[in-house]
Amino acid sequence: MSDKPIALVAGDAAPRAIQTTYPEPYASKMRARIKRPLGDLFGLRNFGVNLTRLQPGGLSALHHRHSRQDEFVYILEGHPTLITDAGEIVLAPGMCAGFPASGTAHHLHNRTDEDAVFLEIGDRPQDDEVVYPHDDIVATFGEDGTWRYTRKDGSPF
Repeated sequence: MSDKPIALVAGDAAPRAIQTTYPEPYASKMRARIKRPLGDLFGLRNFGVNLTRLQPGGLSALHHRHSRQDEFVYILEGHPTLITDAGEIVLAPGMCAGFPASGTAHHLHNRTDEDAVFLEIGDRPQDDEVVYPHDDIVATFGEDGTWRYTRKDGSPF
């Protein structure tokens, strides 16, 4: 018998123990973000699902694009601003956005006085690499399922 739940209230799921794997000086930029890894609770291996809460001023991630991972967000509460290479748009509950691998760089920023809550869904391809156009950081997803970070010149943090 599996110890995985069949169903649960998403907001009751425990937040991630480590809210970001970014090294400093980038990790501290994620302090207003709380992720609840829903997919992991059910033992999902092919894709991840996070219930993410951005407090006022919070960022979903650094501005980024994945080489292999598709991403999708669905807004449940609040009005975060979606920032892409093509511009900005304020999102509202019921709106969604998708980001194909190697597509536009993107992130969400909560510029309001209220929390924003959304679902993040993405596949988990090996050898995914993340480019951060505005920051001196590159991420590579290893075979062991962890992210490795370097500077753009390849030097370690």
